Amino acid sequence: PSPPTTFRRMYERGDIPVTLQHDHRGQSLRWKVDLGKLDYQQYLPLFFDGLRETRHPYDFFSRAGVRDLLANGGDKIIPLIPQLILPLKSALNTRIPGVVCTVLKVIQELLAATPGAGEALVPYYRQLLPTLNLFQHKNVNCGDEIDYSQHRRENLGDLIQETLELLERHGGKDAYINIKYMVPTYQSC
Repeated sequence: PSPPTTFRRMYERGDIPVTLQHDHRGQSLRWKVDLGKLDYQQYLPLFFDGLRETRHPYDFFSRAGVRDLLANGGDKIIPLIPQLILPLKSALNTRIPGVVCTVLKVIQELLAATPGAGEALVPYYRQLLPTLNLFQHKNVNCGDEIDYSQHRRENLGDLIQETLELLERHGGKDAYINIKYMVPTYQSC
């Protein structure tokens, strides 16, 4: 098992302002503070650190927290992108397919939530893309059976291709050449 993340240690100490709320829809995240008043410089990298977690409830809290913070962050996110690279790289380097899928979805959410995030990520492709190169062709071949991972967006090869295309689309004029350098088999969208 991997060592506990900073996110897990702080959650166990009670330093993260979230609780688990059960309702008729299942589980949801309840914030103890208003997201507009939250210190993004402290908490956004912390929640990104938790993306490596595979145990409940830490995995749920980190993923739901990242989603909420990205949805409400606005212009607070772009200056923090350099601080998000190390947690993203650490999560990708676990090479656990479920964690890699989660990180790819978070990168996609980051690109969608914040205009300019794609261009801000380009200088960090050398840290983020090597793991994607390893898994790029890891598609499920199930013959004529139904593959439900496509519906849940857990097919790693497809998710990597989708993410690389989004990075190229949002990364500006230098994105393609940088992606191609790190993932030589990538074909432009």
